[in-house]
Amino acid sequence: MDIYDFKNAFLIGFFMAFMIGPVFFMLIQTSITKGARAAITFDLGVVLGDLCFILIAYYGSRSLLEKIKDDPRLFFLGGLVLIIYGLITYLEKENKKEALESAKLLKVPIKNNYLKLFFKGFFLNFINVGVLAFWLGTVLVIGPTLKMDQNAIFLYFGTILLGYFITDLGKIFLAKQLKNKMTPPVIFRIKKIMGVILIICGVFLMLKGFIPNERIEELIQ
Repeated sequence: MDIYDFKNAFLIGFFMAFMIGPVFFMLIQTSITKGARAAITFDLGVVLGDLCFILIAYYGSRSLLEKIKDDPRLFFLGGLVLIIYGLITYLEKENKKEALESAKLLKVPIKNNYLKLFFKGFFLNFINVGVLAFWLGTVLVIGPTLKMDQNAIFLYFGTILLGYFITDLGKIFLAKQLKNKMTPPVIFRIKKIMGVILIICGVFLMLKGFIPNERIEELIQ
């Protein structure tokens, strides 16, 4: 994996850390009420949930990945998954504001129980099927571009998780400021922006399956 791939993977992790949902608010709330150490423990559980999804997506779609390598047009599938996920994110109704607000108020046990916090982070992330859809689409796209080199693929996704975790550390230490600024209008503005980004990425990946790379580069320039 070259430095360009490393940079892209790290940026994906950075943007992922700002996907708004219960995990985002629980991380902020845990940091404020129980301190940085408890929040980091919770976040490690979240990262483990993502790692499990990556393994499920990779090994569950391995035969399809081999076909994509031989037939680039199947990039269409990975792009379609990202577009659907982006549309769901963008079109999410504002009546979910109350659910997001309640997520801010999720209670954390008064006594620090790090094992419980770890598994809370894991299960809160793992029960979100949308996260699996995101990783599936990403695996279907990234695998063939790395020539199905398992070491390169795992290094790429490890870099994504590293970028995600480092960004979360910043969120943990800036928790109070983030909590005050994450008003419902701001939350839904961010969600719509993230939805648009996912849709654009999905369209680009679908085109990649039908248009030669050289032609795509010309269009971008």
